[in-house]
Formats: sequence, C-alpha cells, structure tokens
Amino acid sequence: MSLVIAIINTFISILTIVVIIYTLLRYFMDPYHPVISMLGQVVEPMLAPIRKNVPPIGGLDFSPLILIIVLQLLGTIVIVLLRSI
Repeated sequence: MSLVIAIINTFISILTIVVIIYTLLRYFMDPYHPVISMLGQVVEPMLAPIRKNVPPIGGLDFSPLILIIVLQLLGTIVIVLLRSI
C-alpha cells in the first residue's frame, strides 16, 4: 500500500510542478513555442473548467493557483482514504 501512496504523492508533485512551469513560461515565452504547446495539452484541460467559473480578478488569472490547491487536496484525501483501508 505504501508503494501506491508514494506513486500518488509523486504524481501530484510532478503535476503541481508542471502547472507552475506552464504558468511561468506563458508570461515569458512565445505562446506558440513547442514547450508551451506540449505543457498546455496537459494543463489546459484542467484549467478550462476553473477559468469558466472563476473570472480573472484585476487582470490576474488565479486558475493555476486554484488548480494547485485542488490537486493537493485531492491527493491528500486519496492518501488518507488509502491509509484507512
């Protein structure tokens, strides 16, 4: 069971890092750069529902921050449930 928990922790950590990198690169690189396109294929499907419900506030897009919080919460909930089994 600890192997499954370690895999889930690693997956959530990697996904969080990908969201952070994607968000930072969008500010500094050309939007059509292949790296941004590749990361966008992973991150944008998760960001789209959040962007639909949470509009930018003062020109700032908080959807990546909300996605990171949701990922961390879901990871914690799944791990707690697995430990209780």
